[in-house]
Amino acid sequence: MGWLTKFFRGSTHNISEGREQSKPAEETRWNEPSTSTVVIDPLLEFDNEDIDRAIALSLLEEEHRKPKETGKDLHLDEDEQLARAIQESLNVESPPRAHENTSPPRARENSAHPRARENGSAIGGNSYQQLPFMFSSGFRTCAGCHNEIGHGRFLSCMGAVWHPECFCCHACNQPIYDYEFSMSGNHPYHKTCYKERFHPKCDVCKQFIPTNMNGLIEYRAHPFWLQKYCPSHEVDGTPRCCSCERMEPRESRYVLLDDGRKLCLECLDSAVMDTNECQPLYLEIQEFYEGLNMKVEQQVPLLLVERQALNEAMEGEKTGHHHLPETRGLCLSEEQTVSTILRRPRMTGNKIMEMITEPYRLTRRCEVTAILILYGLPRLLTGSILAHEMMHAWLRLKGYRTLTPDIEEGICQVLAHLWIESEIMAGSGSNAASTSSSSSSSTSSKKGGRSQFERKLGDFFKHQIESDTSVAYGDGFRAGNRVVQQYGLKRTLEHIRLTGTLPF
Repeated sequence: MGWLTKFFRGSTHNISEGREQSKPAEETRWNEPSTSTVVIDPLLEFDNEDIDRAIALSLLEEEHRKPKETGKDLHLDEDEQLARAIQESLNVESPPRAHENTSPPRARENSAHPRARENGSAIGGNSYQQLPFMFSSGFRTCAGCHNEIGHGRFLSCMGAVWHPECFCCHACNQPIYDYEFSMSGNHPYHKTCYKERFHPKCDVCKQFIPTNMNGLIEYRAHPFWLQKYCPSHEVDGTPRCCSCERMEPRESRYVLLDDGRKLCLECLDSAVMDTNECQPLYLEIQEFYEGLNMKVEQQVPLLLVERQALNEAMEGEKTGHHHLPETRGLCLSEEQTVSTILRRPRMTGNKIMEMITEPYRLTRRCEVTAILILYGLPRLLTGSILAHEMMHAWLRLKGYRTLTPDIEEGICQVLAHLWIESEIMAGSGSNAASTSSSSSSSTSSKKGGRSQFERKLGDFFKHQIESDTSVAYGDGFRAGNRVVQQYGLKRTLEHIRLTGTLPF
């Protein structure tokens, strides 16, 4: 099953800060995601010498006009007020010349306060410089408090203007004084707050997923569980559950089975651990086949075995197709001696201990000598494997000719899929359940008491069958399932018996 690789890019924007001028400040345009450098542009566009010259000319013209314009007191008062305002502006320290800057967006700030804040660089720190009061700001309303900004500092961003103390992070509700900020939707965030809330964390090590060499956040995700994890965990020995395939998180410990497999605690809750525990489930599968008018007449032994015993039996079998990389069930036709699990092992800490086995001699009384299932798997997975192997037994006992792997394995997967679907449907009803008693190892498997995780696990096993990429098991299932839905199971099996192929 292929795993997903995803890339994630953050969102970074700039605070535009400045002083108000007689013309409206530019509105910042945001294209998310984006990264740009903030430009502090006080627009100090006046030269000291120009101001001095303007004042001198204004005073000189006023002296020349006095005898001629004695009747224009209103204009004189206005000129005097203008000259006084300019003269007062000279009492503040002269500003430096404005720097030309073409980087968008440019911010403007107008302040009646003697000291104006300039955002520090990316490495931190705030510096201050004195900026003069140039012109009245006019009427502007803060997007935060909805009050008039007046002759104060303001920030122009997100298509609005703000008091600096009103432009706050959506996460911590504190003002954003940083050089840059991030956005999600229409909400601004401190870069640290944005990272804490939106930067993906690894579900295994619980750390922020690091960026790759291109500066992008790259992670793996399970296609069903959507468990996100750092790519490094695929090669650092992090174990997976042998049932649900989820990686072991650092804060929890999976159970170690004696054959080296690991099982998560959720899957362990309904795991079938020995041959006796599996017998009620075996009877349930037999009843399922009877309900399809496909009763298995012969009594075929069912044995739960360890991985090593299953592999040895597979080597001794002359026929059959096996699902790599690991076989979890086997329908035997040859006489063998198999080591079966006699009693449920005891668990100490997070390890399975005291496994008790006994040899079981298989004798050939019919075309099938036994069905072997790998122990330690959840009830639903054990049942689907058993339904698959039962179909192999049924085909052999009914005298079906030797079939190609895609036909035989495909139709066996169709029966496993049908059983899983029936279990999911039974568990979804308020009082619905299977007619047979389930494994005594877990109360979650009993009538009407299936846990939410077990229902999700059933969906996963169904998804595994449907998305299998192998030719025999995956393509074979999809082809067989399609014709069964079109012609029905009975007509499909009859066509396979007569021709060895699927109907068209």
